[in-house]
Amino acid sequence: MVTMAPISPPQSCSNFVAESCTGGLLGGRITAIPGSSDVFAGGVVAYDDAVKRQMLDVSASLLDTYGAVSEDVARAMVVGALHRFGVGAGLAVTGIAGPSGGSSEKPVGTVWLAAAFGGQTRALKRIFPGDRSEIRARAAQAALDLMRRLIGEINS
Repeated sequence: MVTMAPISPPQSCSNFVAESCTGGLLGGRITAIPGSSDVFAGGVVAYDDAVKRQMLDVSASLLDTYGAVSEDVARAMVVGALHRFGVGAGLAVTGIAGPSGGSSEKPVGTVWLAAAFGGQTRALKRIFPGDRSEIRARAAQAALDLMRRLIGEINS
């Protein structure tokens, strides 16, 4: 039986996801685990920049300056989720799953992940190979791993 313990903050702390390129896959991965309702508050699929601004309080100036697929926006997404939804832990994913939309600076597969817990935030850039489905799956898994590692650092 799979439990939430390896990737979840303490049960007194709810977590939230803010997703763009994963389009709900991350929240789906979490809610597929029995008992997730004890620690998972919910999520926002902020695919459009307007949703990032309105639901996650990502500033238009950050989006204009750095673009939606950037460390600054991933960090702003997770911090916005924590503040907006009153949770103690969060994950954010923003990226280019393809097959179009990439550039030489940000090729298809570029994903920024952010995790926040215990007053700390970590961000990580990955460039994943594969098709759209594979990139989205890898991004969701990498986000879960980023949270696992952050919780491990804080609890060690």
